[in-house]
Amino acid sequence: MEATVAERGQITLPKAVRDALGLTKGTLLKVELDGSRIILRKSVDDAISKARGKFALDGFDSGEDAARAMRDEE
Repeated sequence: MEATVAERGQITLPKAVRDALGLTKGTLLKVELDGSRIILRKSVDDAISKARGKFALDGFDSGEDAARAMRDEE
């Protein structure tokens, strides 16, 4: 796969890459240099912040209580 650098330094990631990694508009990527390689990583902070509040605690007073109950089941 290839991507061309535009006039303002922007590139478009191929759709197959975006789909495989779940990249959507506004996804935060970390940019790292490794010699002559560019490494793009999905930001863990971004993924955690988007997931926060999406899961119901169903009868638990806190996330800690829910986690404790899950650990006890295993």
